[in-house]
Amino acid sequence: MKRLTALLGVFALVCGLGLVCAPKADAAIEIKIAGMKPEGEPETISMHKFGEHLEKLSNGKYKVKVFPNSILGKEDSYIAQTRKGIIQMCATGTQTSALHPAMAMLETPMLFDSYAHARRAMDGGKTFQLINEGFPEKSNLRTMNAFPLGFRHFYTKKPLKSVADLKGLRMRVPNIPLYIRFAKECGISGQAMPFAEVHGALDQGIIDGGDSPLADIVSKKMYEITPEITLTGHILVIHSLYINKDFYDKLPDNEKKWFDEAARLAADYVWTEMEKIDKESEKTILANKGHITTPDKAFRDHMVKAAEQTWNLFRETVPNCQQILDSAAALR
Repeated sequence: MKRLTALLGVFALVCGLGLVCAPKADAAIEIKIAGMKPEGEPETISMHKFGEHLEKLSNGKYKVKVFPNSILGKEDSYIAQTRKGIIQMCATGTQTSALHPAMAMLETPMLFDSYAHARRAMDGGKTFQLINEGFPEKSNLRTMNAFPLGFRHFYTKKPLKSVADLKGLRMRVPNIPLYIRFAKECGISGQAMPFAEVHGALDQGIIDGGDSPLADIVSKKMYEITPEITLTGHILVIHSLYINKDFYDKLPDNEKKWFDEAARLAADYVWTEMEKIDKESEKTILANKGHITTPDKAFRDHMVKAAEQTWNLFRETVPNCQQILDSAAALR
């Protein structure tokens, strides 16, 4: 009995010193979020910002672990993991259109004139709401926000001085029907290939150029091979943070507000920073002997007409397509 009492005394003393303790009842709940972009890019910045804000709003109850650069697999893999609840969240773009065709309209060609215009449509606007109608029920995902990765612009070996310069131009395009169709309507010979193959294809003369946001053109140093950058801004690449619907629906109302606010603040940061990122990218391109051209009205009108032809793809698959187009147009 004396021995037991002594052991209990030692245990109490050790616990009092903090050397042994029971698991904390208030230990942080880990939220896993996966994405495809490397560190430093807008998508990954958004995920980190979301984590910072959620931890602060929840007073440490939730802690976000970010898995960037396709660590948890390619987009279709980590989207599936999020839908099943294996992880709670992910970041992606129009890949979700495989589940709900309207999501492809986030990147409708020539839909937005500027970041300000797009933000009015996406930041809680009607366009964003219309695109997401029915999506949670089909996918078991909830779209938490929308933020830009940048407008796509042409990068080519030779300058594009007029519409005539587009005819037969061999341009790399993502292997996405919308992008392929848009290139065709512009008069471009679209060559579908992974971005990883672009440098080699340019060196071998297989293609004459491609299109990407300015930040990507800089990060991949495309200006070294294709120094002519034409500011077409024909497609705004938009990504979102998504959360497993079952997980979100089970949250208490006050905690849903934490997640919603953290997502809003994360998107706000990217919208605000994106124009700064573009300006810095332009400076880098010019400092490295690249050339930047703004197309004239005839060139832009040609691209708008080409874009409108691609909108027929949406009319075939998205019941509320015209409502979405009209809502964006009304915000110009």
